[in-house]
Amino acid sequence: MKQVLIRSMAYLAFASVSAFVFAAQPTEKDAIAMAERGAAFMKASGKEALMKKLAAKDPEFVQGELYVDMRDINTGIVIAHPINPSIVGKNLTDVPDASGKVYRREIIQLAARDGKGWVDYMYKNPVSGKIEPKTTYILRVGDVVLEAGIYKK
Repeated sequence: MKQVLIRSMAYLAFASVSAFVFAAQPTEKDAIAMAERGAAFMKASGKEALMKKLAAKDPEFVQGELYVDMRDINTGIVIAHPINPSIVGKNLTDVPDASGKVYRREIIQLAARDGKGWVDYMYKNPVSGKIEPKTTYILRVGDVVLEAGIYKK
């Protein structure tokens, strides 16, 4: 009886955590908050410190499909990307998404003009592995553009 009770309690604990983790899809507010958290950290600790946190996939800045990445506003070069580190150091400004949209150029233009805002495009979801519609919050911090996006369900 004791083993059954322990197994039942363990199952309920796992089910509760799983339901919380998988049911809570990130929202636009979550993306804004994450980008602002990145900006505050960068202002307090420096660009290189944030780059290290992103490279290490620090849970403060990487939570499932929601994460922060960084781009140089002047060159368009990706300077930190926790999910796809192979693009760090590359200028992909004019590489289109799956639908042909040159969204990275739009990101840079929006950041330079308004300092913040949203850009929609198609991108590979790191959780599902599929190309899906995504909207990303753009936040300029000095010569850096921080980006935190959510997938549209």
